[in-house]
Amino acid sequence: MRKDIEFQTEDGVTLRGWHYIPDGASGPVPTIVMAHGFSAVKEMYLDRFAEAFAAAGMAGIVFDNRNFGASDGEPRYEIDPWQQVRDYRDAITWAETLPETDAGRIGIWGSSYSGGHVMVVGALDRRVKCVVAQVPLASGHRNARRLIRADYLAGVQEMFNEDRRARMKGEKPAMIPVVAEDPASPSALPTPDSWTWFTETGKSRAPSWHNEVTLRSVEMFTEYEPISYAKYVSPTPMMIVVALGDVLTVSDLALEAYEEALGPKRLVTLNGGHFDAYTADFEASSGPAIAWFRDHLGL
Repeated sequence: MRKDIEFQTEDGVTLRGWHYIPDGASGPVPTIVMAHGFSAVKEMYLDRFAEAFAAAGMAGIVFDNRNFGASDGEPRYEIDPWQQVRDYRDAITWAETLPETDAGRIGIWGSSYSGGHVMVVGALDRRVKCVVAQVPLASGHRNARRLIRADYLAGVQEMFNEDRRARMKGEKPAMIPVVAEDPASPSALPTPDSWTWFTETGKSRAPSWHNEVTLRSVEMFTEYEPISYAKYVSPTPMMIVVALGDVLTVSDLALEAYEEALGPKRLVTLNGGHFDAYTADFEASSGPAIAWFRDHLGL
C-alpha cells in the first residue's frame, strides 16, 4: 500500500513523498528511508525500489529533496548536500513517530548523490541499523576533476567566483543546466548517459523534473567528500553497489570508498553504467539490497 505523506524538517520546510507499507502488515515493521540523487525526483524509479522493499516485508519512506519535486524549499533547484543530509535525519525522526515503523529497525538507501549521503548519515546517526549506498558519489572534488576537462577547470572556478560576487550584490544565484545534449556545453552532469536518462525519464515518468540547478549547487558538489565518512559507518552494516561502467560517479572512487569502509560490509558490482542500476540492472541492484536489509533488520 502507498499513501502520500508530508512532514516538516527541523527548520520548518515541508517535504513530501510516499509511505509504502507491506500488504498485510500488522504492527510496526522495518522501515527504509529513501531519497534520490542530484536534481532527480522520486518518480524517477524510486517507486520500483520501494515497491520491492515493501514486497519483502519492509516499509518505505520516500521523499523529494527540498527545493525539488513535490517538496517545498527555496531557492528552487538548489542542492546543498549537507542540508540534504540533515533532511535525511529529519525524515528518520519523523518515521520514528509512525505506528507502522519499528524504530529499532530503520535502514537507509540512497543512490548517486544520495548514495554519498547515506554513507554520511550512517556514520553520524546510530538510529540507522543498515545502509545501502547505490552507485554513490564518493569524492566530489576528485569526481569533478574527472568530469571537467583540465583546460576548462579555471574557467569553471571563475564562474563560481563571479556568482559569489553577484550574490554579494543581492543578485539571484546563477543557474546551469543539469544535463546538455552536447557534453562540451556547460552542465552539472556532463556525460552522454546523463542527458539520455534524465531527458527520457523526465518525459516518461517525471514531468516535474526540471533541467536546471543553481551554479553554487555544482560548487557545493566539488566540496563534498562522503568517502571521508566511509570508515565511520562501522559497526553499522553497509552495502555499496558499484556499476563497473559508471562514468558519472566514477566506479574506481566508489570502489575506494568500499575499501575505506570497515565491516560489516558487502560489495555488489553491476556490469552496466550509472543509470542501468535503475533499469536494465534493476534486479541485480535491488535483489542484494533486499537481502542485505532483511539480514540486518531481522526479517
